[in-house]
Amino acid sequence: MALATAATPIVIAIGSNRPHGRHGRPAGVVRAAVKALAEAGFPAFAVSPILATRAVGPGGRDYANAVMTSSTHLTPPEIVAALKAVERSFGRRRGRRWGARVLDLDLIAWGAGVWPGRLLWRQSRGIAAPHRSMHMRDFVLTPMLAVAPHWRHPVLGLSVRQMHARLRNG
Repeated sequence: MALATAATPIVIAIGSNRPHGRHGRPAGVVRAAVKALAEAGFPAFAVSPILATRAVGPGGRDYANAVMTSSTHLTPPEIVAALKAVERSFGRRRGRRWGARVLDLDLIAWGAGVWPGRLLWRQSRGIAAPHRSMHMRDFVLTPMLAVAPHWRHPVLGLSVRQMHARLRNG
């Protein structure tokens, strides 16, 4: 008999800065994305308040941002593939890196795990968990304070509260 392993807690960032025909303005897209993620196998344990934030880069339009916690038995590449499928279901198409988008989903944290591993995390390209830039993004850390303030970055060794304070204090 195989032993069941506990699911890994995860944090997903949700952002939108374009309206959607069915879900309305970006805040409505974020709320609809939480429901779509549950249908895709990522039930929300906690969802932060939606934060209105200025666009980073040449995207132009302001964003609605939130984070949610869930859990899964999937690996980071499998999680990211599922997140991309949800983005596509909202009409997201590949485009310029900092362009406007109906829905943007990012894997921010994968429990205390590091993908693809501690030695490769900083220099590898592609999927990484925790997200390589999370500690520099107020639009991730501020909502994360509401749902996972004590989560500790497994590479930096800092809690969300500490990363947020460092970012705010420059």
